[in-house]
Amino acid sequence: MFEKLDEVESAFQDIEKRLTSPETISNQALFQKLSKEHKNLSDLVATYREYRKVKSSIASNEQIIGSESGELREMALDENKSLTSEIPLLEQRLRVLLLPKDPNDDKNILLEIRAGAGGDEAGIFAGDLYRMYSKYAEKRGWQVEVMSISENAVGGLKEVIGMIRGDRVYSYLKRESGVHRVQRVPKTETQGRIHTSTVTVAVLPEAEDVELNIEPNELRFDVFRSSGPGGQSVNTTDSAVRVTHIPSGMVVICRDEKSQHKNKSKALKILKTRLLDLKQQEQSQKIASDRLSQVGTGDRSEKIRTYNFPQGRITDHRIGFTSHQLATFMEGDIDEMVSKLTLFYEAEALQSQTEARR
Repeated sequence: MFEKLDEVESAFQDIEKRLTSPETISNQALFQKLSKEHKNLSDLVATYREYRKVKSSIASNEQIIGSESGELREMALDENKSLTSEIPLLEQRLRVLLLPKDPNDDKNILLEIRAGAGGDEAGIFAGDLYRMYSKYAEKRGWQVEVMSISENAVGGLKEVIGMIRGDRVYSYLKRESGVHRVQRVPKTETQGRIHTSTVTVAVLPEAEDVELNIEPNELRFDVFRSSGPGGQSVNTTDSAVRVTHIPSGMVVICRDEKSQHKNKSKALKILKTRLLDLKQQEQSQKIASDRLSQVGTGDRSEKIRTYNFPQGRITDHRIGFTSHQLATFMEGDIDEMVSKLTLFYEAEALQSQTEARR
């Protein structure tokens, strides 16, 4: 591990030198590429340097312990007790940082939320979840853009698709995919009975043009006049766009913009992202076809979380974590859940890596 870390630090120092050279500064594409590499390695290198610093301090104190007496020796002994306890934590952190990176972690995401079982109440909760993720994005300084939205008759959402852009969005939200279950008394319930409804969430890494090769003859575009809930006219021109990917049969419809060009652009973005996700899922299934995680398949049909409003609690079933801060959670304060999920799956990855070495 430490030979690898020495190599990483050497590469990091080389990147730092290249970032200050006139040739790099004058080449924006190269400068951005090296800046991204520098950022990706900075945490690992900083942790490794901290580890070496602690080890060096321990060695210096051991010299004092072996050659001095009295108060100075006692101070060195006390300090070494504290420093020695840091070593396992730093080594664990280094192992985590050396794990293979998810290539999608730096990407923006397409967030798709759909009402599931539960009728109107499911649609209302779909809107609540979209608001929650939008609030979280706002706290992190990310940008949210509605790509497609379909409302139900009571003000809830049948479906909403949003693009979230910012720093490492996918790395934070990739584990939100799945079925979210809500238990509460609906606003439409007159007798105070608790209902259970479900909403599906899909988090897809944004597709870049270089990742997919779609031929023009593989796409069919249809335009039509958009209409809102109850048949009311949204506009009087054929601005809604339906794009069909002929080989896969995948269909995307965008009707929210008054401009046909904007609807077409959004529909293509959604289609490309879904196709990339389908491609990556197929690759993942081939790689991991012989091994299912003990905490579940990670499939989007799997129930991952329950929001129990009468008791004010949220439970994530994959990691067995429960919080009683439901009110603030729904206001976008989901960092604790995101952190615990990250730590859990990092530990899973470390365990798998250890077992693979045996």
